[in-house]
Amino acid sequence: MDFSFTQEQRIFRDQVIRFARKEIVPRVQEHELKGEFDIHSFRTLGEFGILGLHFPENLGGGGADIVTTMLAGESLGEAGVDGGLTLSYGAHTFLCADTIFCHGTDEQKKRYLPELCSGELIGCMGLTEPNAGSDVASISTKAEKRNGYYVLNGTKMFITNGSVADIAVVYARTGDKKGYRGISAFVVEKGTPGFYSGRKLIKMGVRTSPTSELIFEDCKIPETNLIGREGDGFRMAMQTVEWDRSTLLAPFVGGMKYVLEKCIQYAKQRYQFGRPIADFPAIKNRLADIKIFIEVARTLCYRIAWLKDQGKEINPMESAVAKLFVGDWSLEPANSALLIHGGYGYCHEFEVERYFRDSRLAPIGGGTSDIQKRIIARIISEYEF
Repeated sequence: MDFSFTQEQRIFRDQVIRFARKEIVPRVQEHELKGEFDIHSFRTLGEFGILGLHFPENLGGGGADIVTTMLAGESLGEAGVDGGLTLSYGAHTFLCADTIFCHGTDEQKKRYLPELCSGELIGCMGLTEPNAGSDVASISTKAEKRNGYYVLNGTKMFITNGSVADIAVVYARTGDKKGYRGISAFVVEKGTPGFYSGRKLIKMGVRTSPTSELIFEDCKIPETNLIGREGDGFRMAMQTVEWDRSTLLAPFVGGMKYVLEKCIQYAKQRYQFGRPIADFPAIKNRLADIKIFIEVARTLCYRIAWLKDQGKEINPMESAVAKLFVGDWSLEPANSALLIHGGYGYCHEFEVERYFRDSRLAPIGGGTSDIQKRIIARIISEYEF
């Protein structure tokens, strides 16, 4: 198992960081403070090729491997791009576009993927509902088949990009089967009668990523909008969640590298009792803890990316461990970074304050930490010792 980067990947990493620092980072504070989605920066990601990086070139993508794709996300975080924009990128690329790529018809791929890769279209995924979060099998949105059409009724909640999306991959119940086997996936386009976004949610962190309800009221879509076969929706959703528990974690890890750099700079410049606070053991220990988190988190995430590139099946244990570690353990170094900055760390002008709020999503989105522990415990119980 070789985790070393090629020369081409190292050059690409530097290019992403330079691009992000020039084109995106100067805009972050303004949009984050207002809680606004930065459509210009999002489309700039498309122009640079990041939104479609791992898709084939004939569909508008870059043809990159998964390790390079993860490296791009990490580099955005390391450059100082906010967690809101990288979350919107992740939901667009991995939860929406990748589902169409992996399970859609040739017609669906050709129709949607080129413009999703370029950023001309914005995508989202509609899975979570007001009363169905971790328990996916309990979703109640229905898609009733009628004379060559499906009619959707129901409400989705906490949908990243919901209020700005042009394309939604929506999960709904079809037929009479209960539980996981009765879930199917559909493409629903903005402007379809009966489909609209509900109230926009004001969040603690990742504030530049718009989050809203999706509402379906007798929303009529053609049969051809079905993705794959009826009843395959749960399997598709779990494949997208695997992205949520691996590649989508990369910006969190990269963001902590950015925060560590800021902490080191601040600790060397901030003097107390006649010397820089970087000389004090308590500060050194906090910096060391942040570095330990970064190295372990990177190893866990890149291991999954490497396995994907090798064509190996990902054990749910591997993605659950990575998600749990980054989710739970990122909170402590984020807190340490804020404490190193003292009162200044509590102020918006210092980026550690933003990262502290953004990191609080990590144990929740993509499957809570409690769910990850449940997965890990279930698999461990099946081992023979």
